[in-house]
Parts: sequence; structure tokens; C-alpha cells
Amino acid sequence: MSKIAMIFSGQGSQAVGMGQDFYNNSDVAKEMFAKAGERIGVDFKELIFEENEKLGQTAYTQPAILLVQMVAYKLFKDACPDIKAELFLGHSLGEFSALCASGAINYIDAVELVHNRGKFMQSACDEIEAGMMVLVGLDDASVEKVCADAQANGKKVWPANYNQDGQLVVAGMKSDLVSLEQTFKDAGAKRALLLDMSVASHCELLTPAQEPLAELMANMVKDEFEAPIISNVTTKAYSTKDEAIALLKDQLIKPVKYKQSILAIAGDVDIAIEFGNGIVLKGLNRRIAKELKTLNVSDMASLAKVVEEVCN
Repeated sequence: MSKIAMIFSGQGSQAVGMGQDFYNNSDVAKEMFAKAGERIGVDFKELIFEENEKLGQTAYTQPAILLVQMVAYKLFKDACPDIKAELFLGHSLGEFSALCASGAINYIDAVELVHNRGKFMQSACDEIEAGMMVLVGLDDASVEKVCADAQANGKKVWPANYNQDGQLVVAGMKSDLVSLEQTFKDAGAKRALLLDMSVASHCELLTPAQEPLAELMANMVKDEFEAPIISNVTTKAYSTKDEAIALLKDQLIKPVKYKQSILAIAGDVDIAIEFGNGIVLKGLNRRIAKELKTLNVSDMASLAKVVEEVCN
């Protein structure tokens, strides 16, 4: 029996129309959309299937992504009830989907939780010009040195997402990021591109969001984990409510160590299955650990392929 990691991408993987194939072909998907929408007062069909500005707003992006991922995961589990995860792993927001898939939080509660997480993050950045920048072609140590030197000079910039070798996202004050663009290029970056983000994820600017998130989690998360979750912060496994609250609270202000997490688990699992829109993590995994086979469930056709491969 293959050892399987169930994995979930984060913000940036959203797209208009994601999950629509599931919705059109599954009563389970329709019910999940309806119940999640009732909880937070959002018409998810309108939010996800029609062109609108809200899907790009973090308070709506997060529940939309999580919902589609949970629909994909539910349909897979219904088709393959005997398949158990060796572990769960998510990238940023995706760690909340991992928490949900593990059974530690109900998907409807999780939709409400990340809806509010988005609000808390936006509120923390409302009075400041925050942003994020992706760096291509620069090694981790060089990025960390530029950030450390900048901090010593009063600038607010931090490494935020370790995605793969040569691709790292930094976060902080937008003006400080812009001022360092040439510095990063002088250090060897092939590209330094400011992202279309109004929040600065995974850095100290989100400190005001930590306590409100932890309070909500305390009322929603249970001590019921089907399998351990790999923490973005530590790259280590956890499987208790208290650890989940502490680590996901910490995740708001600490970098996502996705590359390091995949390297840590690559020898422990045979297959990773990415649930939800697109193949963001499948692409990263191919470049991080070629030996880790990654499949994806993003529509009914890919679901059928994965079911055929791992469940029969």
C-alpha cells in the first residue's frame, strides 16, 4: 500500500470557474457550496463562477479556495473510503485545508475561520501600504542577508515563502520592497516582481491578527486528527489542537517553509495528491523532489484518474 500525503495550495491558486466541474456533476458539491455560503452569507456560485472583484479580496479568496479543496477531497474520500493519509500538508492557507482534511475542524467552520482570517489580515494592513514581492534566481542566504541588512537600516521586509530553490517571496512595507528591487537584482536575482497583494503575509506586520485567529480556533478545532499535519513554520508533524492553534497563530508572522517541508517528507511518502484548483504544488514538487510522485484532483476527469491509480 502506497503512503500518501494529501496536500493543499494557498492563496494565488484561485481562478474564476474553479470547482465548477465538481459543482455541475455532484450533488455533494452543490450541498457543500450551499451550506458554506449560508454560514458566511456568501453566494459561492456567484463568487467563484462569475467575474467579480471579491474573489481577489483576501477575506473571500481564502474561503473560496478552501471550499473547492474540501469538495475535491470529499469526492475523493467518497470514492476511496479505505485510503488513509500518511500525513497532511498545506502551503500557507492550505494548512487550514490540511487541518480540515485531517478531521480536526468541520469544513463549514473552516470556511468561517479562514473568512475571518482574511479579514484579520486585511485589517492588520489597512493603515499601512503592505505588499509582497517574488524573487527569482536568488538563493535563500542572499535573500535573508538583504532582508537582515535592510532591517538593520529600519526597513520592514522579511522572507515570507520558501517555495523552491531560486524562488522566494518576501513581504513587508511596499515602499521598502520597491526600494530594495535593485538591491535584490544586484545580489543576483533575475527578477524582483511586486505582487498584486494588499496584505503582507507571513511577516511581523500581521501580529495584530494573531490573537483574534487563536481565539476563533480555540472554539472550532478538535483534538481529532486522522493523521499528522506538517507545520509550515517548523516543517515538523503535529497532531493536537493546542499545537494547531499555536503553530497556525505563529504561521501568520513566520515564513512558509514549503520547500523544506517537501524535502522533509519526500522519503516518508510515495505519493502526494494535490486537491483543489490547478497544479501549483505539483509543479513545485517536481522541482523540489523529483522522486516524489504528485497527482492532482482539480476536476471530475482528474478525480477519476487518481481514483483509478491509487484506489484500485
